[in-house]
Amino acid sequence: MDLVTERLDISSDIAPEQLAQFQRTGWLAAKGFFSAQETATIGAWTDQLLAMAEVPGEHMVYYEQSLKNPAAKVVQRIENFCPYHPAFDALVRGGRLERAAAALMGGEAILFKEKINFKMPGGAGFEPHQDQQAGWSVFTPIFVTALVCIDRATVENGCLEMTDAPRFAGLIGQEWTPLTDEEMKSFSLISVPTEPGDVLFFDSYAPHASKPNLTDAPRRILYLTYNLKADGDHRARYYAEKRANFPPEIEREVGKDYRFRV
Repeated sequence: MDLVTERLDISSDIAPEQLAQFQRTGWLAAKGFFSAQETATIGAWTDQLLAMAEVPGEHMVYYEQSLKNPAAKVVQRIENFCPYHPAFDALVRGGRLERAAAALMGGEAILFKEKINFKMPGGAGFEPHQDQQAGWSVFTPIFVTALVCIDRATVENGCLEMTDAPRFAGLIGQEWTPLTDEEMKSFSLISVPTEPGDVLFFDSYAPHASKPNLTDAPRRILYLTYNLKADGDHRARYYAEKRANFPPEIEREVGKDYRFRV
């Protein structure tokens, strides 16, 4: 099936019971959103991104120290790639994922940011947090992220963990700081394994986390974040500010310390 040209009606992608679940919890799991063939295509595009030469000012590649081999660095994620990969851009903007996000937010959606988390063998997890804690309120009041599973995500390789609580309507923690045990005392995080082609949708107040990948295989996940178009197009500003404050390694000044906060 052609991922670039396919355009389905949103009603075929998000069922009423799924919408009701999202309204209750702030997240939902859309199993089999993409077929095996479609997912393989997304995986091939991901390989193409990984093979692209890094150019200052273009797509943003980040690395991390491997937990399995501290002497080695592995790719952590790639961001800001839509302008440099037309097929990915057509999937991400104007397609089924954007329309699904629109259905969940109740209005036309626009892309805010895009990234692929590679979580290579030895790749770290991330601490519990709400996406809105990362200073996003200066852009819009709420976002919806689509997690597209490329490789099987399991408890062993650090699948996403989501809250078992009713939907949160605001911040429960401080900006730029992971959630504390005290802030999380009213709920637990549950593991949500996904198969290739599954999509998890969650809003920017849904607490989530993940564990490291200590297996011998990568676990690639595509993350696409949208906001209501009525709240403005903030993608260019977001990436300009991120590039200035936390640039990819190819753009960093020698001797300067860069820290990722949340």
